[in-house]
Amino acid sequence: MFTPDLEQFIERDHAALAAFSTGDPEPMKRLYSRGDDATLANPYGPPARGWDLVAVAMERAAALLSEGEPVRFERISGYETPDLAYIVEIERYRMKTAGAAGRVPVSLRVTTVFRVEDDGWKVVHRHADPITAPRPPESVLER
Repeated sequence: MFTPDLEQFIERDHAALAAFSTGDPEPMKRLYSRGDDATLANPYGPPARGWDLVAVAMERAAALLSEGEPVRFERISGYETPDLAYIVEIERYRMKTAGAAGRVPVSLRVTTVFRVEDDGWKVVHRHADPITAPRPPESVLER
């Protein structure tokens, strides 16, 4: 489906996410674009834009996680052009999160956008949320 270099980068991304689930953001940070247009929207806070804010958001989220391991990455869709690509996946983990007594199942609906930069593929956008099953319409209402 993807060129070998992008597929290899996605494997590195998945390995970095495995480390992230143990509370270590450093491998993921190494894969991320340093651009002012880099964005991250994770389940623990509002979207961050620009490398400095993305790095802070990653560190804050990783500090809430420990003892994690990926169960599987379920590819829903993806597309690649010569300099831009995306994947949509359901990421399934077992991990300890802030407030949990032990390791629990965690599933995330994730869209990741990759871009070719001077040193190869980088993550330029990631959006992850816990919506992996149908929800009632009122679930989107602000309270």
